[in-house]
Amino acid sequence: MAGVVETVEPAAERQEFAAEVGRLLDLVIHSLYSEREIFLRELVANSADAIDRRRFLALTDPAMALPEGAKVRIVPDKPARTLTIADDGVGMSRDELASQLGTIARSGTRAFGEALAAAKPEERPNLIGQFGVGFYSSFMVAERVEVLSRRPDSTEAWLWASDGHGFTLAPAARDQAGTLVVLFLKPDCEEFLDPVGLETIVRRWADHISVPITIFRDGKDLSANEGVALWRKPRAEISEQSYHAFYRHLGHLFDTPAAIIHWHAEGTLEFAALLFIPGTAPPDLFEQDRRSHVRLHVRRMFITDQAELLPPWLRFVQGVVDTEDLPLNVSREMLQATPVLARIRKALINRVLTEFKTRGQDSAEYAKIWENFGAVLKEGVWEENEPRKDLAELLRFRSSAESGLVSLAEYVARKQPAQEAIYVLRGEDPEQLAHSPQLEGFRARRLEVLLLTDPIDAFWPERLSEYGGVPFRSITQASADLEKFPLAVEAATDDLSAGQADKLAARLKSALEQRVSAVRPTARLVESAVALAPADKGPDLHLQRLMRRAGRNVPAAPPILEINPRHPLMQALAATERSIAEEAELLLDLARVQEGDAPADPARFAGRVGAALAASLSRPASGKEAGGGSLP
Repeated sequence: MAGVVETVEPAAERQEFAAEVGRLLDLVIHSLYSEREIFLRELVANSADAIDRRRFLALTDPAMALPEGAKVRIVPDKPARTLTIADDGVGMSRDELASQLGTIARSGTRAFGEALAAAKPEERPNLIGQFGVGFYSSFMVAERVEVLSRRPDSTEAWLWASDGHGFTLAPAARDQAGTLVVLFLKPDCEEFLDPVGLETIVRRWADHISVPITIFRDGKDLSANEGVALWRKPRAEISEQSYHAFYRHLGHLFDTPAAIIHWHAEGTLEFAALLFIPGTAPPDLFEQDRRSHVRLHVRRMFITDQAELLPPWLRFVQGVVDTEDLPLNVSREMLQATPVLARIRKALINRVLTEFKTRGQDSAEYAKIWENFGAVLKEGVWEENEPRKDLAELLRFRSSAESGLVSLAEYVARKQPAQEAIYVLRGEDPEQLAHSPQLEGFRARRLEVLLLTDPIDAFWPERLSEYGGVPFRSITQASADLEKFPLAVEAATDDLSAGQADKLAARLKSALEQRVSAVRPTARLVESAVALAPADKGPDLHLQRLMRRAGRNVPAAPPILEINPRHPLMQALAATERSIAEEAELLLDLARVQEGDAPADPARFAGRVGAALAASLSRPASGKEAGGGSLP
């Protein structure tokens, strides 16, 4: 290849791919074959990133200095049927080649395979960028791939080679630092040896990349991209296609952004920002690394994507911030201490929240954003005090009374005059929660309840505490509130008298002993016989479940078993004189099941249910016994 000199020594070390890489290659080759040009976009982006990383390292390490005219170079060779992508970037050592090209550090193949199976055929190419497997897309077009690489701070070069079934590593030589990827193309992929076609692909996918990209044609390197900092251009000069192409390059994503935020801040602090709210949630949104990776540039030069320009609760926002107010040789310690970055961060947060408020005026458009990122925004309510009130305006919820999503402002505006709380019910599954017995008494009194189904919902109301002067209250701890509101529909049966209900509650408590804190009649139930409530002043039942699943001990008293005094079953139990120990155990298990928990003893519970069904089927048609009846 013109301009590159390399020799390969004969000794080669054979290694097998990590098991997940072998499975992934099979998925890529056989499931994504129809969109083969994606491979070039991925390899060019990798090369550009390598040059950016070397430029940043050179600020503190002279050995990393970039050569003059550093670029990404694409060289098609028709006679040899090879396509080469070369760069002057940071390069890779032997161990880096083995680890980075032999294993997958992020987003395993199980998730990738599941996403492939669920996606429509036309959507499948988009998954490459989402799951960080771009390099492996080379095998869609190549029957063999060679990667020759040398770090600038080393004289050693190494050759990584693979035909898709394991790989070899061998010492090599290269007269310059950087990485050279050679694709030995399949017979039906010669279209990627046409310089004109290659330029079309580069302009489609990488025109916005600030690193120069050239294609070898007619004996010389010809420029293939505009290579300007998109965020520095006036918005009026940028097409939607250019914005989308830059977004896809930036985050290795292939969806369409839900919102684009492009502005130039001027005054005491000057910077340019180009931010994107993704159109779909990335697969690693809730992984352990919660840091923002918005890229920081100083005078168009990439510095780092570890400056945490946005808080963790805005980590899904992609983008670039470019400022003139920091030195090019800014260190990590300076980034942590400089007030300039703190002011930029505050301005970015305010601008993103303003964008969300604007989008919130269109309920259908905002609903899509909320479904993707609402749970992450709630983290901000829990974590930070300053933006909490602004975030409260952005919150949306499912409701027991309305279809679609409901804001807190809408809820408070239509609450009943005597209502003194914003009622919430926490759980995990929206459909299951919508049919919870806990809602019965509130629905019967036309009291709206917000349904909270994200894990973070167990925590953030503690920090927000109220909205518009109205406090939040879990309906599992709001039985007393119902006494102020009449039933909208008359009950079909009369309640047990207060004395009868209290007597039955005492008998049930005696039978259940320490498994419950108390048994008490409740107005919360209309159709169901029983429900659970947390012990007085104890943590919410949903929070207790979450903590137990996380393996944390929850120092909480046993739950309270609440009974419905107007339910036929309670009336039958109150009328019988015999022991109701078996029925008490079954009622407690039923209440647990209604809350999404397992019975204390599943096998015994199944036996009790079976026995109750058998007894019910063996009775006369009237279904009544001389003794007043028992559990049906």
